[in-house]
Amino acid sequence: MQLLIIGLGYTGTEIARRAVGLGIATVATSREPGRVVAPAGVRLIAFEEAGAAVLESTHILQTAPPGEEGDPLLARFPTLFPGGAPVWAGMLGTTGVYGDRGGGWVDEDTPVAATGPRGQRRVEAEAAWARAFGVGAFGGARVDLFRLAGIYGPGRSVFGDIRAGRARRVDKPGHLFGRIHRDDIAAAVVAGMLQERAAGVRVLNLADDEPAANSDVVAYAAGLLGAPVPPLVAFETALAGMSPMGRSFWAENRRVASRKTQERLGLVWRYPTYREGLRAVLEAEAAGGA
Repeated sequence: MQLLIIGLGYTGTEIARRAVGLGIATVATSREPGRVVAPAGVRLIAFEEAGAAVLESTHILQTAPPGEEGDPLLARFPTLFPGGAPVWAGMLGTTGVYGDRGGGWVDEDTPVAATGPRGQRRVEAEAAWARAFGVGAFGGARVDLFRLAGIYGPGRSVFGDIRAGRARRVDKPGHLFGRIHRDDIAAAVVAGMLQERAAGVRVLNLADDEPAANSDVVAYAAGLLGAPVPPLVAFETALAGMSPMGRSFWAENRRVASRKTQERLGLVWRYPTYREGLRAVLEAEAAGGA
């Protein structure tokens, strides 16, 4: 068994660490391997030189987002797997493929309805991954399409903005966001990778159990730090200073259910809401963890 992780970023690093801890041979790629520190036991290679690792790996995880050319792995190595497919192929995507639902619920069986070029690229990359590994020329693998809500964890949370005095509590009544702790992502990916099931494609939503307003999360985090709670800022006022990506996030409102995913994987989230997750982040950072 060999796991190949395409893109050793924030989440990929934690997944790699866990895989090595389970005795799984793990290889990871980076566009700039000289600037990346891989966990102990992980073999780091340049993405452009990953062809041999693709061929010899039984399990492949894509963490890198698609570009204009589509999924980066399929674009770079379009003719690989002449003799078969990996056992498992996973892709980390986004719940953004569900589009705007006016605050309504979506689950793993809800059709995609992405808007805008970035969301559409995600939909197309999922479809390409499913065709290539699940039902197409490379077909025959167990394929997991992980759709992630907003990622947070040690070193990547609202605490950084609060400490720097940049945090804002944006007031947009009825607008909720889903989140998922990095460690719950890693646990779900490893569970899906090791689970015995028939070949085929499935969708797994990685979102916590309580979609919440930005203002509530910021207020709770400030309380944990003993910092003043930032005042509310009307959405219309905040909108003027948002980046195009920030505007796109706020343009969509949906609640993402993940009960089916937890049941399918035989787990429950370690951090089912932002409260448990933020407390754990603060403890990890205090202990010098990452």
